[in-house]
Amino acid sequence: MPKPSWIRVKAPSGPDFNRTRDLIHQSGLPTICESALCPNRAECWRNGTATFLLLGDVCSRHCSFCAVKAGRPAAPDALEPERVAEAVEKMGLKHAVLTSVARDDLPDGGASHFFATVNAVKKRNPSCTVEILVPDFQGNWEALAHLMKADIAILNHNLETVPRLYSRLRSQAVYERSLELLRRARRPGVKTKSGIMLGVGEDKEEVLSLMEDLRKTGCSILTIGQYLQPNRRLHPVVRYVSIEEFDEYKGWGKQMGFDCVESAPFVRSSYHAWKQV
Repeated sequence: MPKPSWIRVKAPSGPDFNRTRDLIHQSGLPTICESALCPNRAECWRNGTATFLLLGDVCSRHCSFCAVKAGRPAAPDALEPERVAEAVEKMGLKHAVLTSVARDDLPDGGASHFFATVNAVKKRNPSCTVEILVPDFQGNWEALAHLMKADIAILNHNLETVPRLYSRLRSQAVYERSLELLRRARRPGVKTKSGIMLGVGEDKEEVLSLMEDLRKTGCSILTIGQYLQPNRRLHPVVRYVSIEEFDEYKGWGKQMGFDCVESAPFVRSSYHAWKQV
């Protein structure tokens, strides 16, 4: 399927981009920016921010849309929380985003590792706000409750797509379980956030229904972007959504009561994250 004119990404460049890239590579820490081939890497790195990928770069799940490697993950690195905290300090971040691969091989899905990393970042960078983008922990609500004791500003958990397409795109996830996670994550002073991709076979009514489901959980931030096929082995693009349609979803989202809706072809989970706190 030919790409429309608006699906074009400029080659990353510039001194700020190069500085961030060098700091990340020197730290030896993986980022979702590179592992998931994010199209906003240039913009985010030029702004001196990045999304750190905790618990390795090998995912225990096999979602058919994701470029992250799937397989048998390595054991967690006990030194990673401090290494992330040091990288945040060196990069001078005001808002740090932490995510991870799915770690269904761990009893708590990696929640305790998130908790330790948030604590390390805040201890070393007390004025830096922290956002976490988490997997579903396989519905381990005790692990989630422990994690929610950490000093975070935003908890993000992506629905990714409409429930009808879960079996095709993320067969090891459960739509209602993800909604329940967002419900249980509500805390005073913590915003909840979710994201979806368009162009994988959904229809407009399904998207609007999903947005209403999110609002019922109290979710206040929504990101909507165009799915781009990472390689030929993964799910194909069914259609390219027009910029006008993305604008319509943004308008509907504001009418539904979302505080912030980022809706455009290249929007991803951490797009403009530093502005949403």
